[in-house]
Formats: sequence, C-alpha cells, structure tokens
Amino acid sequence: MPPTAHPLPGIRNISPLRPLVWLVLAWRDMTRVGWISFAHGLALAVVGAAIVAIAHQKFWLLAGALSGFLVVAPVLATSLYALSRALEHGEKADIQVVLRTWLNWQSSHFNKWGNDYWCMVQFGALLALAATGWVLTSAALITLLAPVPILSPLDFVHHVVLAQDGWLFELWLAMGGVMAAPMFASSVVSMPLLLDRRVTLLQAVLTSWQTVLVNPIPMALWAALIMGFTLLGLGSLLLGLVVVIPMLGHASWHAYRDLVDASKLPLREPVATAAPSSGAR
Repeated sequence: MPPTAHPLPGIRNISPLRPLVWLVLAWRDMTRVGWISFAHGLALAVVGAAIVAIAHQKFWLLAGALSGFLVVAPVLATSLYALSRALEHGEKADIQVVLRTWLNWQSSHFNKWGNDYWCMVQFGALLALAATGWVLTSAALITLLAPVPILSPLDFVHHVVLAQDGWLFELWLAMGGVMAAPMFASSVVSMPLLLDRRVTLLQAVLTSWQTVLVNPIPMALWAALIMGFTLLGLGSLLLGLVVVIPMLGHASWHAYRDLVDASKLPLREPVATAAPSSGAR
C-alpha cells in the first residue's frame, strides 16, 4: 500500500553551540560501537586513496571524483546513523545492524513500486548529480578564465590558488559556496530522517531546509565544522578520514534527533520490531 501523506515534522530551536555537543555524543557512540565505526572511515579513506591514485594527474577527473565522493557522504554514512539509532534504543550496535541497513532495507516497504521504496537511492542520485553540476561549472570557469591550461593539481595550485594578481580563486570559492549552501540545506537531516521514518524524499528535503531556516546560526557552525574536519581529513593524506567520517556520521544522527520532532511520523521499520522509546523525540 502507498505511504500515507503526512505533514512536515516539527523543528526545534537549539542553542548556537549545540553542534559541539553532537561531536561529543558522536565520540561516545564511536567508543561504544568500536571497530565497526572506524571501519566505515577506513573503507572511505581507501576509496579516496584509490581515487587519488587513479586520477592524480587528471585534475578535473580527480576534482569530480572527490567532489562526488564528499557530496554523497551523507548517503554512505547511512549505517552509522543506524548504529547510533540502535544505541539510542538500547539495542546491540553490531555488524548485523550494518548488514541489515544495507541488505534488508527493502523489507520494510509494502509497495515496491512506490516513490517511498526508492527514496534513499533517489537522494543519493540527486546529490551525485549536484556534484557533477559543480564540477562542470567549476571546470568551465577555470578553463575560460585561467591564464594557462589547468591540467594537473599542481597547475591549479600555481596558477589559480597562488596567483598574485588575479581574483579567479576568490571567484571560484564564492561560486563553490553558492552551490554548496543549497546542497547542505537539502541534506543536513534528510538521510537520518529517511532512515528513521516513512517519509517521501520531498518531505525529507523540505524538512532539512526548514531546519536550516529555523536555526541559521547553529547550522552555519555545523557547516563550518563539517568543512573544517573534512579538510583536515583530506589534508592528512586521507588518514584523518578514518576518524572524521564516523565522527561526522554519528554526530549527524544526533543533529537529526535534536532538531527534528518526528514523533508523529510513522516509523520506517515495522512497529512490532521498533523499541518503545523510538517515538519519544
């Protein structure tokens, strides 16, 4: 049967520094889950290293692959949200949770042809499309305005980032910020909400936007923390991603739980298997 239409969930106001608490809670979850959390970070770091190894001399291929990799990270972290949810419900947060998240997600859908069944796949595809749009726009900007052809990462650093008499790098950063802002607003709580509750993709994205509009200062801090830790992970020869990815994944679950009152929305998993406390927030 198709999912029943529901209104958007309520959005809570939070304190400006609340995102720092999410990081603390994320560390708590990481210590409780153990190696499974860090295995997520290690797997994504290995994927990132493979991307760099294959495309390190092909700048736009490297930029596109890394951009897509980072933009779809909220989808790749789905099992981290599930692990935090299991801890919250007092359930075992083990490898079975990860396998169930990725292999058995379709078992909680009654209508295999409905929009609800494919919502997570659709969201990942939309994020990948957005990343592709950014790379194409960025490539066009640099190709048209750079003083020399940009063929490698070193060319980009020398002739764009370190250019003494140009404004191309500033323009490139500004354009990146303009394109990144709507992607962040669309994804900040979307994936945890899609995992937790039976909502459509449109409901999840609109809820995410509403979250940003209600809490602009905390969300700006959260965006800055995500960007800062991601750059730290990339700048440490990708080794930092082993810690950064699980930390941001677990923290994103706590962000969702703090920000969104989804208690009136139906659970994505069958009610018979859900913990009694799951609708309390």
